[in-house]
Amino acid sequence: MAPNIRPAEVPMRAAICAVLLALLSSCTNVPLQQGSSLGTYAGMTASGGSLTKAKLRVNPPAVLAAQTVRIAPTSVENAGGSFDAKDLALLTNAVDRALCMGLIDRFKVVVASQPADLVVHATVTDIIATNRAVAATSTVATLGASVAMVPIPRIPIGLGGLSAEAEAVGQDGTQQAAMIWSRGANMLTTRGRISSVGDAYSLSSAFGADFSRMLVKGQDPFKATSSIRLMQKIKASFGSEPKYDACKAFGPAPGIKGAVAGQLGLPPSWSDKGAAISH
Repeated sequence: MAPNIRPAEVPMRAAICAVLLALLSSCTNVPLQQGSSLGTYAGMTASGGSLTKAKLRVNPPAVLAAQTVRIAPTSVENAGGSFDAKDLALLTNAVDRALCMGLIDRFKVVVASQPADLVVHATVTDIIATNRAVAATSTVATLGASVAMVPIPRIPIGLGGLSAEAEAVGQDGTQQAAMIWSRGANMLTTRGRISSVGDAYSLSSAFGADFSRMLVKGQDPFKATSSIRLMQKIKASFGSEPKYDACKAFGPAPGIKGAVAGQLGLPPSWSDKGAAISH
């Protein structure tokens, strides 16, 4: 039975939805930042979603025929001068971890000493720094409002963002898939962390998921429907043992501790211990 909605409530609900959509779209503008790490940038087409900008290309037959994949450590290009080396290491490792979590949906992920049908390498090309003072103020306001059961958006100042690119190369060295990607934090879905790389770290999982989904499906991830092994994803996000040893190199996901840290606005280093081994 449909709920009873008084006529007077309809405009109010519509107004609330409009405000929420406006807030969601109020995110940091992060332009696509093309680096120099990809073998080629030719043939890429514009794509993306409501919050994400992207350009990509994929060779479906070659990608879908691949069964094994190796992840080369994510690097940083022209974005690390003003950031702490430990924070950058956590960020790049978070990208690798997100890629591994997404790729195990179809591929066997192998270690560096083993051959693979595809080698994946990502590069962080730009980091928009999070304003730590504003993030701290937002966190205090949000925590205070949560006690009063009043939802409050993040302060729309000092939001950070991430720009990255990645490619998958076949055994013959030919690029089989590539993506340039950027996304900014927004007022509703990105929790402010008191860290200059806080927003970039939070967005790293979205980049890893988008690129890995392109390889798993062999098509534009922003247009494709995806069948996700939900329980496997949930277990991995809560810090359970990864399916393949290669993924263990990136350390366990922060899990519940990470979720609590995000709610409290704590830096990524509070809950994420980074790579388990040097890789």
